[in-house]
Amino acid sequence: MDRQAVHNEIDRARVSFHELLDHASAAELRPSTNGTRWNNKQLLFHMLLGYLIVRALRGLVVTIDRLPTSAGRRFAYVPNAVTVPFDAVNYADAWLAGTVLPRRALNALFDRVIASLHQRLDAETEDYLARSMRFPTRWDRFFRETMTLADVYHFPTQHFDFHRAQLTLTR
Repeated sequence: MDRQAVHNEIDRARVSFHELLDHASAAELRPSTNGTRWNNKQLLFHMLLGYLIVRALRGLVVTIDRLPTSAGRRFAYVPNAVTVPFDAVNYADAWLAGTVLPRRALNALFDRVIASLHQRLDAETEDYLARSMRFPTRWDRFFRETMTLADVYHFPTQHFDFHRAQLTLTR
């Protein structure tokens, strides 16, 4: 996926996030979602979290790409081995943040992370976008065994779109 396409897709997600959050009543944010244990507001935070983790993933890709291939394989093995505790923390984080953060804070945070991703993506060289590492495929359905940094920038919108379909908002 090219750089402009990633810019376009994250902008589309930002607009969608605002529409979902701004047009839902407080009562509409409380019901359960389809296929998750979160309510609509908690799942919206989880969708935002996909964009928030890109900075950390970027640092990992750039660092691990410089290591011997065997180190990258071992790195991916460890997170896969601790998937159950990871899932518990992932659930609890989204539950807590989606419960306590007001919608204005969620919208502002989404805007800040998207602006940061645009700026960071524009600064990446083609060499950096081609760097890659092995990923813990058990952590997310959109993590592939090996991902480039360009793939990492694309990942959160795949994650967003998947979870968007699980929301039970009327809009």
